[in-house]
Amino acid sequence: MIRAIFVTLVIIAYVFILGPPLLIYSAISGNTDPLYKVGMWGARTALWLAGVHLEVHGRESIPLHQPVVFMANHQSNCDPPALLVVLPPVLVMVKKEFFRVPIIGRGMVACGFIRVDRRNREQALQAVEKGVEALKAGKSFVVYPEGTRSPDGRLQRFKKGVFVMALKAGTPIVPISVSGSNKIMPKGKFMMRPGVVRITIHEPVPTKGYTIEDREIIIERVRQAILAGLKKDEWPEER
Repeated sequence: MIRAIFVTLVIIAYVFILGPPLLIYSAISGNTDPLYKVGMWGARTALWLAGVHLEVHGRESIPLHQPVVFMANHQSNCDPPALLVVLPPVLVMVKKEFFRVPIIGRGMVACGFIRVDRRNREQALQAVEKGVEALKAGKSFVVYPEGTRSPDGRLQRFKKGVFVMALKAGTPIVPISVSGSNKIMPKGKFMMRPGVVRITIHEPVPTKGYTIEDREIIIERVRQAILAGLKKDEWPEER
Protein backbone atom coordinates (compact mmCIF):
# COMPACT_ATOMS: atom_id res chain seq x y z
CA MET A 1 0.00 0.00 0.00
CA ILE A 2 2.82 2.41 0.92
CA ARG A 3 4.61 1.66 -2.37
CA ALA A 4 1.40 2.24 -4.34
CA ILE A 5 0.74 5.59 -2.67
CA PHE A 6 4.36 6.64 -3.27
CA VAL A 7 4.17 5.71 -6.97
CA THR A 8 0.91 7.62 -7.36
CA LEU A 9 2.34 10.77 -5.75
CA VAL A 10 5.51 10.62 -7.87
CA ILE A 11 3.53 10.29 -11.11
CA ILE A 12 1.14 13.09 -10.16
CA ALA A 13 4.11 15.37 -9.46
CA TYR A 14 5.80 14.27 -12.71
CA VAL A 15 2.68 15.07 -14.76
CA PHE A 16 1.97 18.45 -13.14
CA ILE A 17 5.59 19.64 -13.29
CA LEU A 18 6.51 18.53 -16.83
CA GLY A 19 3.10 18.37 -18.51
CA PRO A 20 2.10 22.06 -18.81
CA PRO A 21 5.38 23.36 -20.29
CA LEU A 22 5.51 20.48 -22.78
CA LEU A 23 1.91 21.10 -23.83
CA ILE A 24 2.72 24.76 -24.40
CA TYR A 25 5.84 23.85 -26.39
CA SER A 26 3.84 21.37 -28.51
CA ALA A 27 1.13 23.96 -29.21
CA ILE A 28 3.66 26.59 -30.28
CA SER A 29 6.05 24.39 -32.25
CA GLY A 30 3.64 21.78 -33.57
CA ASN A 31 6.18 19.16 -32.46
CA THR A 32 4.73 16.56 -30.06
CA ASP A 33 7.78 14.26 -30.02
CA PRO A 34 9.16 15.63 -26.69
CA LEU A 35 5.69 15.31 -25.12
CA TYR A 36 5.42 11.68 -26.25
CA LYS A 37 8.96 10.81 -25.12
CA VAL A 38 8.47 12.34 -21.68
CA GLY A 39 5.19 10.44 -21.40
CA MET A 40 7.04 7.20 -22.10
CA TRP A 41 9.69 8.05 -19.49
CA GLY A 42 6.87 8.57 -17.01
CA ALA A 43 5.32 5.22 -17.91
CA ARG A 44 8.65 3.42 -17.49
CA THR A 45 9.22 5.15 -14.16
CA ALA A 46 5.77 4.20 -12.89
CA LEU A 47 6.26 0.54 -13.83
CA TRP A 48 9.74 0.45 -12.29
CA LEU A 49 8.66 2.08 -9.04
CA ALA A 50 5.68 -0.27 -8.81
CA GLY A 51 7.99 -3.28 -9.13
CA VAL A 52 6.56 -4.35 -12.50
CA HIS A 53 9.03 -6.25 -14.69
CA LEU A 54 8.39 -6.62 -18.41
CA GLU A 55 9.41 -9.86 -20.07
CA VAL A 56 9.31 -9.18 -23.81
CA HIS A 57 9.55 -11.74 -26.61
CA GLY A 58 9.38 -11.30 -30.37
CA ARG A 59 10.55 -7.72 -30.88
CA GLU A 60 12.01 -8.86 -34.19
CA SER A 61 8.45 -9.45 -35.44
CA ILE A 62 7.73 -5.72 -35.50
CA PRO A 63 7.69 -4.54 -39.16
CA LEU A 64 9.95 -1.56 -39.83
CA HIS A 65 9.24 1.51 -41.94
CA GLN A 66 5.51 0.93 -42.39
CA PRO A 67 2.35 1.57 -40.37
CA VAL A 68 0.83 -1.41 -38.56
CA VAL A 69 -2.03 -2.11 -36.17
CA PHE A 70 -0.80 -3.75 -32.97
CA MET A 71 -3.65 -5.78 -31.45
CA ALA A 72 -3.35 -6.98 -27.87
CA ASN A 73 -5.58 -8.65 -25.33
CA HIS A 74 -6.56 -6.38 -22.45
CA GLN A 75 -6.24 -7.68 -18.90
CA SER A 76 -5.77 -4.51 -16.86
CA ASN A 77 -4.94 -0.80 -16.80
CA CYS A 78 -1.32 -1.87 -16.53
CA ASP A 79 -1.41 -2.90 -20.21
CA PRO A 80 -1.23 0.53 -21.92
CA PRO A 81 1.98 1.75 -20.20
CA ALA A 82 3.54 -1.71 -20.52
CA LEU A 83 2.88 -1.82 -24.27
CA LEU A 84 3.70 1.80 -25.05
CA VAL A 85 7.20 1.58 -23.57
CA VAL A 86 7.90 -1.57 -25.61
CA LEU A 87 6.52 -0.53 -29.01
CA PRO A 88 7.75 2.14 -31.44
CA PRO A 89 5.72 5.40 -31.37
CA VAL A 90 2.03 4.65 -31.85
CA LEU A 91 -1.39 6.23 -31.62
CA VAL A 92 -4.02 4.73 -29.34
CA MET A 93 -7.80 4.49 -29.44
CA VAL A 94 -8.82 5.50 -25.91
CA LYS A 95 -12.23 5.48 -24.26
CA LYS A 96 -13.56 8.99 -23.86
CA GLU A 97 -13.44 8.99 -20.04
CA PHE A 98 -9.62 9.07 -20.01
CA PHE A 99 -9.59 12.36 -21.94
CA ARG A 100 -11.08 14.02 -18.86
CA VAL A 101 -7.91 13.38 -16.83
CA PRO A 102 -6.18 16.75 -16.27
CA ILE A 103 -3.07 17.36 -18.41
CA ILE A 104 -2.85 13.72 -19.54
CA GLY A 105 -6.08 14.13 -21.50
CA ARG A 106 -4.73 17.25 -23.21
CA GLY A 107 -1.53 15.40 -23.96
CA MET A 108 -3.41 12.56 -25.65
CA VAL A 109 -5.31 15.03 -27.81
CA ALA A 110 -2.07 16.77 -28.78
CA CYS A 111 -0.44 13.47 -29.74
CA GLY A 112 -3.39 12.49 -31.94
CA PHE A 113 -4.88 9.73 -29.80
CA ILE A 114 -8.46 8.98 -30.88
CA ARG A 115 -11.43 9.29 -28.54
CA VAL A 116 -13.86 6.35 -28.53
CA ASP A 117 -17.37 6.32 -27.09
CA ARG A 118 -18.22 2.64 -26.90
CA ARG A 119 -21.88 3.38 -26.19
CA ASN A 120 -22.31 5.57 -29.27
CA ARG A 121 -22.22 3.48 -32.44
CA GLU A 122 -22.03 6.51 -34.76
CA GLN A 123 -19.09 8.01 -32.86
CA ALA A 124 -17.36 4.61 -32.77
CA LEU A 125 -17.67 4.37 -36.57
CA GLN A 126 -16.22 7.89 -36.88
CA ALA A 127 -13.29 6.81 -34.69
CA VAL A 128 -12.63 3.89 -37.05
CA GLU A 129 -12.60 6.24 -40.06
CA LYS A 130 -10.18 8.58 -38.28
CA GLY A 131 -8.00 5.56 -37.59
CA VAL A 132 -8.03 4.61 -41.28
CA GLU A 133 -6.94 8.14 -42.23
CA ALA A 134 -4.11 8.08 -39.67
CA LEU A 135 -2.89 4.67 -40.88
CA LYS A 136 -2.87 5.85 -44.49
CA ALA A 137 -0.87 8.87 -43.32
CA GLY A 138 1.80 6.51 -41.94
CA LYS A 139 0.83 6.31 -38.27
CA SER A 140 0.73 3.02 -36.36
CA PHE A 141 -1.85 2.10 -33.74
CA VAL A 142 -2.17 -0.10 -30.69
CA VAL A 143 -5.73 -1.29 -30.08
CA TYR A 144 -7.59 -3.79 -27.92
CA PRO A 145 -9.97 -5.91 -30.02
CA GLU A 146 -11.85 -7.08 -26.91
CA GLY A 147 -13.02 -3.49 -26.51
CA THR A 148 -12.61 -3.44 -22.73
CA ARG A 149 -10.61 -5.06 -19.94
CA SER A 150 -11.23 -8.68 -19.12
CA PRO A 151 -12.91 -9.07 -15.71
CA ASP A 152 -10.92 -12.21 -14.89
CA GLY A 153 -7.88 -12.15 -17.19
CA ARG A 154 -9.43 -14.56 -19.68
CA LEU A 155 -9.53 -13.64 -23.37
CA GLN A 156 -12.91 -12.26 -24.41
CA ARG A 157 -14.73 -12.09 -27.75
CA PHE A 158 -13.32 -9.61 -30.27
CA LYS A 159 -15.13 -6.56 -31.60
CA LYS A 160 -15.00 -6.09 -35.37
CA GLY A 161 -14.37 -2.33 -35.66
CA VAL A 162 -10.59 -2.38 -35.28
CA PHE A 163 -10.32 -5.16 -37.87
CA VAL A 164 -12.38 -3.12 -40.32
CA MET A 165 -9.97 -0.25 -39.71
CA ALA A 166 -6.93 -2.37 -40.56
CA LEU A 167 -8.61 -3.92 -43.61
CA LYS A 168 -9.72 -0.56 -45.01
CA ALA A 169 -6.20 0.84 -44.61
CA GLY A 170 -4.56 -2.36 -45.90
CA THR A 171 -2.10 -2.39 -43.00
CA PRO A 172 -0.67 -5.54 -41.35
CA ILE A 173 -1.94 -6.57 -37.93
CA VAL A 174 0.63 -7.54 -35.32
CA PRO A 175 -0.99 -9.70 -32.61
CA ILE A 176 0.36 -9.26 -29.08
CA SER A 177 -0.23 -11.52 -26.08
CA VAL A 178 -0.19 -9.81 -22.68
CA SER A 179 0.03 -12.34 -19.86
CA GLY A 180 0.06 -11.78 -16.10
CA SER A 181 -1.08 -8.16 -15.93
CA ASN A 182 -4.43 -9.16 -14.42
CA LYS A 183 -2.61 -10.29 -11.28
CA ILE A 184 -0.72 -6.99 -11.09
CA MET A 185 -3.75 -4.73 -11.50
CA PRO A 186 -7.10 -6.59 -11.56
CA LYS A 187 -10.09 -4.82 -13.06
CA GLY A 188 -11.62 -2.48 -10.49
CA LYS A 189 -8.34 -2.01 -8.59
CA PHE A 190 -6.41 1.27 -8.68
CA MET A 191 -3.06 0.14 -7.29
CA MET A 192 -0.41 -1.89 -9.13
CA ARG A 193 1.20 -4.88 -7.40
CA PRO A 194 4.79 -5.99 -8.07
CA GLY A 195 5.09 -8.79 -10.60
CA VAL A 196 5.97 -9.85 -14.13
CA VAL A 197 4.07 -8.99 -17.31
CA ARG A 198 4.94 -11.25 -20.22
CA ILE A 199 4.54 -9.58 -23.63
CA THR A 200 4.77 -11.77 -26.75
CA ILE A 201 4.83 -10.04 -30.14
CA HIS A 202 3.74 -12.39 -32.92
CA GLU A 203 4.35 -12.47 -36.66
CA PRO A 204 2.26 -9.95 -38.62
CA VAL A 205 -1.06 -11.00 -40.14
CA PRO A 206 -1.32 -9.41 -43.62
CA THR A 207 -4.57 -7.72 -44.68
CA LYS A 208 -3.74 -6.79 -48.27
CA GLY A 209 -5.82 -8.79 -50.71
CA TYR A 210 -8.59 -9.24 -48.14
CA THR A 211 -11.87 -7.35 -47.98
CA ILE A 212 -14.13 -6.40 -45.09
CA GLU A 213 -16.18 -9.50 -45.91
CA ASP A 214 -13.07 -11.57 -45.04
CA ARG A 215 -12.79 -10.06 -41.55
CA GLU A 216 -13.79 -13.29 -39.76
CA ILE A 217 -10.77 -15.02 -41.30
CA ILE A 218 -8.44 -12.27 -40.06
CA ILE A 219 -10.12 -12.17 -36.64
CA GLU A 220 -9.57 -15.90 -36.16
CA ARG A 221 -5.89 -15.70 -37.20
CA VAL A 222 -5.25 -12.86 -34.76
CA ARG A 223 -7.17 -14.63 -32.01
CA GLN A 224 -5.21 -17.86 -32.41
CA ALA A 225 -1.91 -15.97 -32.36
CA ILE A 226 -2.82 -14.15 -29.13
CA LEU A 227 -4.02 -17.39 -27.50
CA ALA A 228 -0.65 -18.99 -28.26
CA GLY A 229 1.06 -16.53 -25.93
CA LEU A 230 -1.36 -16.87 -23.00
CA LYS A 231 -1.45 -19.32 -20.12
CA LYS A 232 -4.28 -21.83 -19.98
CA ASP A 233 -5.97 -19.98 -17.12
CA GLU A 234 -6.10 -16.92 -19.43
CA TRP A 235 -7.89 -18.79 -22.22
CA PRO A 236 -11.66 -18.33 -22.61
CA GLU A 237 -13.74 -20.71 -20.53
CA GLU A 238 -15.22 -23.59 -22.50
CA ARG A 239 -18.95 -23.40 -22.94
